[in-house]
Amino acid sequence: MTEDAGCGRPQTGPRRRDEIFTACLDLLAAQGYDLLTIEGVAQRSGVNKTTIYRWWTSKSELLRDALLHSGMLTFDLPDTGSLTGDLTALAARVQGLLADEHKQAIVESALVGAVRHPAMRELVTSFLEDRLGRHQPVFTRAVARGELPADFDPAFLVDALAGALWIRILVRRRPVPGDFAEQMVGLLLEGVAALREPTR
Repeated sequence: MTEDAGCGRPQTGPRRRDEIFTACLDLLAAQGYDLLTIEGVAQRSGVNKTTIYRWWTSKSELLRDALLHSGMLTFDLPDTGSLTGDLTALAARVQGLLADEHKQAIVESALVGAVRHPAMRELVTSFLEDRLGRHQPVFTRAVARGELPADFDPAFLVDALAGALWIRILVRRRPVPGDFAEQMVGLLLEGVAALREPTR
């Protein structure tokens, strides 16, 4: 057992795991969840389908691991010294990820599939929970600096910030101004600060 590069997670799977994951995500982007098959992944990756079935019994299981462990949708966690700086940097990374046409197509296909298929919805939820866990150090540091209360739910900020970017880029198809992330973070943290003020 080796470590999954870049995320400190145990790596399990066949020797050509990364090629399988890449083929799976490529086909998701090109065809969508409905047309994704393990046979298609096998053909694209050049790995025998019996090998793939030995490790993943369904396409949803394979896709879940591809989303979580391929590294295609990951980025470095910022540590700027402030919550404002960290969230702005995170938003910029999400924006950069969605600016890549191939990665944008993967995200779009995953979200569309999640609306139509319970299995896809579960794996997208798992992916989002995994990413929230990876971002937790940002909020742990913010609590230690007194920028957030200890009982604050970071999913509120992550969902609001990522959702604003997804809607603008994936749904409205509008360009993102250079100061968009900074303005969004400012608005959200103003709201958090207002919640912490004592009621008069």
